[in-house]
Amino acid sequence: MGRAADGRTARFPALGPISGDWGGGHDLAEHTLRLAARGEDGRGTPTALSAAVAAHFRRPTVEAVSIALHLGELPMTAIHELAPVLFEVAATGDPVAGGLIRRQAGEILAQHRVAAGRLDLLAAPHALVLGGGVLQARHRQLHDQIVAGARAQAPLVEISVVESPPVVGAALLAVDALGTAAVAEQPIRAALTIGPWR
Repeated sequence: MGRAADGRTARFPALGPISGDWGGGHDLAEHTLRLAARGEDGRGTPTALSAAVAAHFRRPTVEAVSIALHLGELPMTAIHELAPVLFEVAATGDPVAGGLIRRQAGEILAQHRVAAGRLDLLAAPHALVLGGGVLQARHRQLHDQIVAGARAQAPLVEISVVESPPVVGAALLAVDALGTAAVAEQPIRAALTIGPWR
């Protein structure tokens, strides 16, 4: 979502595929498995993702991984482990992995372009704050594409990455409503940012 200084907002429903959304760690992981399978069996472009996915799950092939997932030998939730594998393979120059990361960058840039456009900010100074586990990891290949693309479509944009977990914002809104933000903000930030949360 975006918010202008005058209070106008521009937002997307963010309900997943039913509202046109794509991307994030979940989608990247699922597409990594799909591209690895297709690269292995010949339906898609050969890619180092195939060997990397098989190795990650300690199986001889991606087909064996798919069968293990289907039979419940591997939990379906394990698919989410593949997002870091994607970035590792992309860093080697693999074109299939790189293409998936370009698609993610394009999705993020489209959201920025549309939201900033609705708020008449494309030619004005504004902040673009990147959040979510994938963006907070600052994978160079993705982060650099987003920074370059955002500056190309909105030259005055200032880009930053969220440092705190989303729950901090919710808690701060609550203490604002109670009128206790002055005394509660620092203890809340300290308590809710301890330990890994990504």
